[in-house]
Amino acid sequence: MRQLSLILLGTVLGIALLEGGSALAERGGEGAAAVPLEELRLFSEVYARLKSDYVEPVDDRTLLENAIRGMLAGLDPHSAYLDEDAFRELRIGTSGEFGGLGIEVTMEGGFVKVIAPIDDTPAERAGIRAGDLIIRLDDTPVKGMTLAEAVKRMRGKPGTQITLTVVREGEEKPLKFTITRDVIRVRSVRSRLLEDGFGYVRISHFQAQTARALREAVSALRKQAGGNLKGLILDLRNNPGGVLNAAVEVSDAFLRDGLIVYTDGRVEDAKLRFNATPDDILNGAPMVVLVNGGSASASEIVAGALKDHRRAIVMGQKTFGKGSVQTIVPLANETAIKFTTARYFTPSGRSIQAEGIVPDIRLDNVKVTRAEDNAIEPVKEADLSRHLANPNGDAKAPQEEAPAGGASVSATEDYALYEALNLLRGLAILQARGH
Repeated sequence: MRQLSLILLGTVLGIALLEGGSALAERGGEGAAAVPLEELRLFSEVYARLKSDYVEPVDDRTLLENAIRGMLAGLDPHSAYLDEDAFRELRIGTSGEFGGLGIEVTMEGGFVKVIAPIDDTPAERAGIRAGDLIIRLDDTPVKGMTLAEAVKRMRGKPGTQITLTVVREGEEKPLKFTITRDVIRVRSVRSRLLEDGFGYVRISHFQAQTARALREAVSALRKQAGGNLKGLILDLRNNPGGVLNAAVEVSDAFLRDGLIVYTDGRVEDAKLRFNATPDDILNGAPMVVLVNGGSASASEIVAGALKDHRRAIVMGQKTFGKGSVQTIVPLANETAIKFTTARYFTPSGRSIQAEGIVPDIRLDNVKVTRAEDNAIEPVKEADLSRHLANPNGDAKAPQEEAPAGGASVSATEDYALYEALNLLRGLAILQARGH
């Protein structure tokens, strides 16, 4: 598998992905031969005018860095210049442990938008949700900040506090959350055995070791289920993405053959194809993949591959719709540039850019409450006097079996998971009947 410094997501607050790679930086592209003299003259004129007439003295480095920053930021929301601080923050994120809030963010309309809170972090516990727009950090408006500046403010020493003011769809007034920073330890895979011997695996982010952790989790679940795992729910909700290769390896774990994903860009290194190897860790047991609007990038690769190959039923809400790949190129002076080098496509040749993955079964984002129990048991035929006897004799009617082992799933706690488990039960029954 070719190693490129590919990342599939914008700025990661808390975790990020980084691998070296400067192949693209050393290659002369088509544009290298043609120097746009007229435009460079214009640039030089603006530079000289600012240098001489700006209201305050400004040094050359500031002007040039701002020019580079603007050059990248003007391309798309995921391309950026990483100055020393931003590049350092990105590398800190790869350590898997740091002080922060635990949210994945991007910029939208000049504000910081939450792609997804990371599982079991201060941000998630405080109630931050995917789609929230952060408009203030403490008393400082976000408008006018770069994403790197906002991320730097949200990072900090564990135990210190920060107040986020957010605008949330459906809320009339901005909401305030005072959150205590903590050490964020990234654990991308969690699992548990559900009732009836069905497994549940939650992937919160795609890291280099995610596929290995997934295989270990499924192996442990099978052992807990007595060697017979009837099916699996793969939860990718609020998973903002991560390393491309991790998404490929996770998809490959459930597919025996065929194309998983391919990328296409202007240079040869950006044209990649990833195929499955002959192995299915579930041995064909049914799968349900849960997604929502916070499922982005690498999550969409997995959901798209499993859907296109009809290996799993995708259930939930339409995904985020990020179908591009970014490359990080380290530069001199501990800086780097991150820019989009390719689009990726599902096995059927479909780009999910700005469209997302449409689930096979749509679930509204609803909250279920339990109806009041009726103290009176309903009357049944067997309760009626003089009811006809069952011609099968005295044999008692089959009783409903109590769920065997594992954790129960309540519709009031997690409606989507409850529905996914019901669907998985149905798929397992049909499979056992040979359909």
